[in-house]
Amino acid sequence: MKCRKCNGELVVKRSCRRVRLQCTSCKHEYQIHEVASDLDEKTSAILEQYTTIIYD
Repeated sequence: MKCRKCNGELVVKRSCRRVRLQCTSCKHEYQIHEVASDLDEKTSAILEQYTTIIYD
C-alpha cells in the first residue's frame, strides 16, 4: 500500500493494544478505518493474523 501523503510504502505497525499502518518515508500513521477502502491483498493478509483490531 502507498501513503496518501507522500506515496511511500505503508507497513503494519503493531503495538501493545493497537494496529496501525505507518509510512516508511514520512512516518505518518493511519488508523485502519482511515485506509480500509484501499487495503491490498498483501496488507489484508497481514491484518488477518490479528484476532482483534482496536479502533481508538
